[in-house]
Amino acid sequence: ACSAFSQKSCEECLKNVSCLWCYTNNTCIDYPVRSILPPSSLCSLSNARWGVCWINFEDVIIAMAVVAGLILVTVTVCCCYCCYCRKRSRSRLDEEEEQLARKREERRLQSLQRKHERKLKHDEIRKKYGLLQDSDNPYSRFENE
Repeated sequence: ACSAFSQKSCEECLKNVSCLWCYTNNTCIDYPVRSILPPSSLCSLSNARWGVCWINFEDVIIAMAVVAGLILVTVTVCCCYCCYCRKRSRSRLDEEEEQLARKREERRLQSLQRKHERKLKHDEIRKKYGLLQDSDNPYSRFENE
């Protein structure tokens, strides 16, 4: 039982994890497991020690609250930053995709225009040498003269 360590030292009392040391009257008492924090009627938080003798319950609570707050703020900032970056990167990707589609369409149109110009040039050459078939009657008989 924890009461056996009363009037000894804090270190000896806290070797047992289920014990709580109170500096007001140098007593070692069982930790009240039904409540998270020991009630002030048992021992004030500034004089209660649990786990280690060099830090009191008030400091532990404040440190845990600060750490929890920092973790919460960090997670919130990371989530907001990631959402903002994703939105920004998506819009940037959409713009790049639109630019690529525009350039692809321009190249396709230029290619069609060059193809049409080549066809006209080839038709002129065929007409010059009499190789162009009559477009009205494409099935005319080929006669060897």
